Amino acid sequence: MNCLSRRLILKPPLHSNLTLNFPSINVPFYSKPISIHQKRKLSANTAITSLIQYPLSGAEEDLVGYVFGKKKATEVAHLIWKRVVQNGDTVIDATCGNGYDTLAMLKMVANELGRGRVYGMDIQGDALKSTSSLLDESVTLKEKELVKLFSICHSRMEEIVPANSPVRLVAFNLGYLPGGDKTITTVSETTQLALEAAKKILIPGGLISLVVYVGHPGGMEELETVEAFASGLSVDNWICCKFQMLNRPLAPVLVLLFKRGS
Repeated sequence: MNCLSRRLILKPPLHSNLTLNFPSINVPFYSKPISIHQKRKLSANTAITSLIQYPLSGAEEDLVGYVFGKKKATEVAHLIWKRVVQNGDTVIDATCGNGYDTLAMLKMVANELGRGRVYGMDIQGDALKSTSSLLDESVTLKEKELVKLFSICHSRMEEIVPANSPVRLVAFNLGYLPGGDKTITTVSETTQLALEAAKKILIPGGLISLVVYVGHPGGMEELETVEAFASGLSVDNWICCKFQMLNRPLAPVLVLLFKRGS
């Protein structure tokens, strides 16, 4: 077999299969395997159009970069978001931290009509100050007005997002504030509640994205909470994937929960 026609197949332990094909038909995310007979019968364009109805199509290079150590979990998360989020969308940064996720989201949703919204939250005042300062340095005042920051726990996100605002993305960085007090961390109990809230307000075609840092006390327990939540989601309505470096047990873990379109 020619080496260029080999297939790299990654099988995350949750619901879906992740397949990267080189160099012909690219089928990045799907829930049912495609047979050789189907591939022969369909052209590449037809296969993608008829079998892939998800906005994650085309993310192969992003994921390959992660597999070969060229991209961090946070970088891959941002690249995946860009394939889901649209101008004018409502999105949530459930853990503002130093503001880099908030800024990335704002650049994705902001449009000239001022319809995009980013709702950010963190229980630490230092995190909100850092986020606000980063926005001051990076965007215009008009763009910053699209961001609403709240000093509350992410488990209460339903309280701050208007009921008529369809949410396309909810993103979490679970752990402690980089450069801050390492004894203040996200915890399993409130993360579980936050995931339940995100599940309720996310629209079909939306994404829950989590980068879970496990190198601190309670980190592994929180990852187990995320895995249990994801494993319990209906396979008919959700596609759930986990990306983890097996020989780097303390490396951050990327979890993506995609809600199927209606």
